[in-house]
Amino acid sequence: MQKPRIAFIGTGVMGRSMAGHILKAGYSLHVYNRTASKAQPLVDAGAQWHNSFAEAAQAADVVITMLGFPADVEAGYLSQDGIIAHSRPGTLLIDMTTSSPVLAERIAQAAAARGLQALDAPVSGGDIGAREAKLVIMVGGQSDDYERALPLFQLMGQNIARLGPAGSGQHCKLANQIAGAVGMLAWCEALAYALKAGLDPSAAQACIAGGAAGSWAMTNLAPRALSGNFAPGFFVKHMLKDIRIALDSAAQMGLDLPGMKQAQQQYERLVNLELQDCGTQVLYRLYTEY
Repeated sequence: MQKPRIAFIGTGVMGRSMAGHILKAGYSLHVYNRTASKAQPLVDAGAQWHNSFAEAAQAADVVITMLGFPADVEAGYLSQDGIIAHSRPGTLLIDMTTSSPVLAERIAQAAAARGLQALDAPVSGGDIGAREAKLVIMVGGQSDDYERALPLFQLMGQNIARLGPAGSGQHCKLANQIAGAVGMLAWCEALAYALKAGLDPSAAQACIAGGAAGSWAMTNLAPRALSGNFAPGFFVKHMLKDIRIALDSAAQMGLDLPGMKQAQQQYERLVNLELQDCGTQVLYRLYTEY
C-alpha cells in the first residue's frame, strides 16, 4: 500500500526535526516555511519545496503544521489562500502548534464543511524531544482520524494520546504549559537561592534533580542556564504566548491561576529586556543578573 503524501508546514527549531523523521521513514514529503532557508536541510535530503500554504496543501494527503502563534494558524488554515480552501476532499489536517482550543474547534468545523478531517495535536518535549522522536503528543479530534494519523505520530513521539473532541489536545497542552511555566519559576528560584547561599549551583542542581523536587526542566534546562547556554529549545516569546492563551482560557472558565499570573509577569520582563528569542532557561538570569 502506497504511503500518503505528507505536507509539513513550519520547519523551525522543532518542526525541522519532526519533518525529518517522516522523510527518513520513506514518506513523500512536501515542505513550506516562511523562511525558506530553515527548510533547506529537508529539501537537500529529498523533500519537495513549495511556495505557499496552498501549494503544499494541494500536493498532500496529510497536512501537518507546526507554526508560531495562533494568528499564524488562523491565517494558514482559514484564509482564502490557506490550507482548508486548497486541500482536496479527504485530506487530513493536523495542527501541532500550541494554539487556542476555540481556534482548534473553528478549524475542525471549517474542515468538515469542505469534506476534510482535522486534528489538533500540540506537543511537548522541546528541541530534544523533537530531535530524539520522544515528544508527548496530545490530540483532539475524531477517533477514526486519530487512528489514521497514529503511524505519523509514532514517528515523532512516544507518549501519544487522544483526549477527546476538537480542542481537547489544546486544552491538555495548556494544562501542560501551566505546569511547565510555573515549574520554571521553581527551579530558577531554587538555584538562585543555592548560589546566594554560597553553594555551587551545579552541584545543587545535580542533588535536587535526583530527588523529589526534580523535574524535566531541572534536569534538562537548568544545566544549560548554569553553563550560559541560552539558545532556544523553546522560545521565550512562545512561552509567553502560551501563558497568555492559558490565562485567557482559564478566565473564560472562571478559574484563577495565581502562579501562572506570576509567570506571565516574569516572561514579560524578559521580553522587555529584548530576550524574547532566547530559550526559556534565560529566565534564570532574572534572578542572578537583574
